[in-house]
Amino acid sequence: MKDVLRFLLPAVLFLTILSSPALAQQKIATVDMRKLFDGYWKKKQAETALNERKAELDKEDRGFLDNLQKARDDYQKLLDSAADQAISADERDKRKQAAANKYADIKDSQTAIVQFERQAQATLSSQSERMRSDILKEIQAAVATRAKAGGYTLVVDSTASSASQTPVMLYTDGQNDLTAAVLAQLNAGAPIDLNKPAESVVPALTITTNSP
Repeated sequence: MKDVLRFLLPAVLFLTILSSPALAQQKIATVDMRKLFDGYWKKKQAETALNERKAELDKEDRGFLDNLQKARDDYQKLLDSAADQAISADERDKRKQAAANKYADIKDSQTAIVQFERQAQATLSSQSERMRSDILKEIQAAVATRAKAGGYTLVVDSTASSASQTPVMLYTDGQNDLTAAVLAQLNAGAPIDLNKPAESVVPALTITTNSP
């Protein structure tokens, strides 16, 4: 029952607003949040920063893996030398112990690498989410500024969908769409080099348009 209410309440609230008698006195505008988010130059900047951070973490991870492979090679050499019948039994025992110590080091390295890779992924995810949140706040502020300047009392995301994945807005004639104006405002100070599309290495920053 709670899940049903969670799906229905946002839609009911939206319809209540639209059916309000005061609606006739309001000026309503729309924006395409996906276009604003994907077209904002700071999204490209954020993805570049994520790619650079990922490259640093990958380089560090490769170093750990190279050291692990070297330790494995050394371990195999110690095992082979410990089986050499040309040396004394005491020496073979020493080499077997050295091999055992090396094996313990390998197991510790493997555990450390798994932990590092897990933390690296968490770091990238956290950085991505933080950048996404900051970008959305700037877009919302720009929308609010443009709406106030135009005397609009309500701005609706034309690409929003409900929790049940159905469109929130079923029709708009597009006459009061502010997307182009807001995007131009956001990108007015964009660096020239960020106008070029960047190659995406890490998962691209994305925006979801589900209603609360």
